[in-house]
Formats: sequence, C-alpha cells, structure tokens
Amino acid sequence: MPYDIHTNVKYAPLEVIEAGALADQCEQKWWNQTLCQVNESVARIGVFHGEFHWHKHDKEDELFFVLDGTLLVDIEGQPTRELKPRQGLVVPKGVVHRTRAPERTVVLMVEPATVVATGDE
Repeated sequence: MPYDIHTNVKYAPLEVIEAGALADQCEQKWWNQTLCQVNESVARIGVFHGEFHWHKHDKEDELFFVLDGTLLVDIEGQPTRELKPRQGLVVPKGVVHRTRAPERTVVLMVEPATVVATGDE
C-alpha cells in the first residue's frame, strides 16, 4: 500500500492548527501531515486504514495517541497493544514495531523532527 507522508511543517507558531479539518478531508488509506514543530519535536496527524511495514527508529522515541478509531501496535516479541480513542503509547527508540488500523483511524504522533517516518530499517 502506498503511504502519503508529508513532512513539511503546515502551521507556524501562533497559527491555529486545524488537525480535525485535515483529517476529515483526507481520502487516502495511509496519510500523515506534519502539523507543527515544538522545540526539536514535531506533531503529526495521521489517518490510517490498513497496516504499515515493520520498522524501527534507531535514535528516536515516538508517541502514538488515538483520536478516533482503533490502532493496533505490534511490537516484536511482545503482545499487540490495542489503542482506542484517548489512549496513547510511546514506542522507544530501537524497538521493532508496526502499526495497523482495522478501520479508519485518526492518530496524533509526536516525535523528534529528525525521525524518518518510514523507519531506519
């Protein structure tokens, strides 16, 4: 499945961030947009339906926080975590993982700006 990943920063400081409108307008199955930069980190909004590939980030932790839908986070060698709205999970750097969404799911992600969204491997 193709991923539609936008790493450009959409909103500058003091601009109102319209994350809900961006998610509502999204028609892709796997899309994300960098919303803003906060110090050395970025906040991204994602719309997921399907599964991402297995990968890891050697130097960066990442936060997944579900706004709508259900997100499954598979962790190599561990049980799958199921996240519902208002639940989140930090995946530490170096941990092999993948995300899956059995239905259209909207997720807020926070991670260092240096992260490669598709993983280091």
